[in-house]
Amino acid sequence: MIARTLLERVFSAASMERWNDHPHPAVFTELGKQAHKMAAAWVLGKCEEDRGNAVDWEALIRGGIFEFLYRVVVTDIRPPVFHKLVLDPETKARLDEWVASRLEPDLSALPAGMGRAFREYHRAEENSTLERRILSAAHYMATKWEFSFILHWSAGMYGVGRTRREVEANIAAITLPSARRMLDDPDGSPLWGFISMVGQLTFQKRWAQTSRMPSTSVLGHLLFVAVTAWLLSHEAGASLPQGRLCPRRIYNNFFGGLFHDLPEVLTRDIISPVKASVEGLDDMIRRYEREAMEERILPLLPAHWHRELRWYTEEEFTNKTWHDGDLIDPIERHDGDIPDALNEDRFSPMDGRLIELCDKLAAYLEASASISTGIRSPELESAKRQLYARFHASRVCGLPLGYLFEYFR
Repeated sequence: MIARTLLERVFSAASMERWNDHPHPAVFTELGKQAHKMAAAWVLGKCEEDRGNAVDWEALIRGGIFEFLYRVVVTDIRPPVFHKLVLDPETKARLDEWVASRLEPDLSALPAGMGRAFREYHRAEENSTLERRILSAAHYMATKWEFSFILHWSAGMYGVGRTRREVEANIAAITLPSARRMLDDPDGSPLWGFISMVGQLTFQKRWAQTSRMPSTSVLGHLLFVAVTAWLLSHEAGASLPQGRLCPRRIYNNFFGGLFHDLPEVLTRDIISPVKASVEGLDDMIRRYEREAMEERILPLLPAHWHRELRWYTEEEFTNKTWHDGDLIDPIERHDGDIPDALNEDRFSPMDGRLIELCDKLAAYLEASASISTGIRSPELESAKRQLYARFHASRVCGLPLGYLFEYFR
């Protein structure tokens, strides 16, 4: 069972500003940075698979989430100070234990021994596996992308030269071939163009026409949905006869959550009441999104990746499985939960309804958090009532998940 405090901890990263000691043209948050990192990790992981290397995606996703939670706990320590502290093994061990103890109540309530796995992950040697090298490269690539904006606005400011040298040193230390190719020639790399385009979702604000606190970006929202979908996937799996969802299903639920709003980098976030106010508008927007994906986003990626990204951005809230073979339409859509017999990697199951619930939970929490701070409006209060009415009795993957909405009622 997911604790309220864990959801609040994940959401709190939307209020954690980065680069707040530098002039910056936009607000960069820890939640957005970590979302960008995981999108870059997906690109790097796919590149490594194309090179013939096996990627343990469950380990990569779990590691990314554990690193994110660690960073949320130590957010008051500036990155340069943090990196110096962890160079000393004894200090790092004490810091690791302190962070683990802070997260223990939340993680111990989850299935699959998450608390123990968190400790073991941070005790292991950095860059000891391909997945950790991917995450490390993705981390610094996202930092480099952000710093390119900071540097423009901080030119001549005292200390910015030192920050630039630190960023450049971290980038130069990346040895992962797939990352190295992008970093050595970013202007000539379509994949770097894709990563940059994902980063632009940090400039897209949710509820853009409504005053709200904290203000959240589409990019940060994607990570909240992805992390929540991953957590609920493990909770749902624990109740199955097999004891877990298959690895591909967990992978699809996480990256389906992470990329479900990707077309909004081209169309901006259009709130549901506007879509519903004009008959046929929602369908028109979806057609435009598909066209924009085909013309402007998918050409940045290798052709054999396209099916997967379409899987995440088209009918993203539909439960579906993939059936290769004699079917004319290989996608099978499920009105109810995906049958246990299809809980296998070869069917590539994705729980779209679970992702939808996480998407709406994010909106519910955004409205609730703002109202609780005193920044309220009729639009926020109406949205909160409607979301609660629709989802408080939800059952997804066989689980009653309305308790997540009760937390913030």
